[in-house]
Amino acid sequence: MLVVGLANPGREYEDTRHNAGAWYVDALARSRGVSLSEDKKYFGLTGQFSFEGNTVRLLIPTTFMNRSGQATAALANFFKIPVQQMLVAHDELDLPPGVIRLKKGGGHGGHNGLRDIISRHGNQKDFLRMRVGIGHPGDASKVTPHVLNKPSRADRDLIDRAVDEAVHHSADILRGDAAGAMNRLNGFKA
Repeated sequence: MLVVGLANPGREYEDTRHNAGAWYVDALARSRGVSLSEDKKYFGLTGQFSFEGNTVRLLIPTTFMNRSGQATAALANFFKIPVQQMLVAHDELDLPPGVIRLKKGGGHGGHNGLRDIISRHGNQKDFLRMRVGIGHPGDASKVTPHVLNKPSRADRDLIDRAVDEAVHHSADILRGDAAGAMNRLNGFKA
């Protein structure tokens, strides 16, 4: 399985809302004692661990968000990981901070990272998405500054609690029980 956390590269974006997907992969890596390291061949920070006899590969692309598929395709193609065995964690405007949802398939919903991943994987959309709520600023013209800025301390605490809950249920996802994980996660609110 490939678990991807979407983000923009560089210190200036590290703590911005758009990097909420990477916060999940960082937390999952920490929970498994994995250090992520840069691998230019896969255009990202990578790591791996074994779970119930299977290799789980972690990836945080170091490309900009709208080029995320460059990283996912490079790693998935090399290790022959089908799209159906990919989990992509990303920020979600349509959910408030503290809410996390897991779903399978669907469109990109205007998210440029998802749009590029779908495109680079031959328009296949049948992968899991971990949607990390970051809230909506209320006006479409404010979306870009909203996602590229840091959340308030209170919102970050809510996001972190939701990410911790997702990490807690990651074993279900990794063993193929996405439906069970959805039942437990999709009702969670920090």
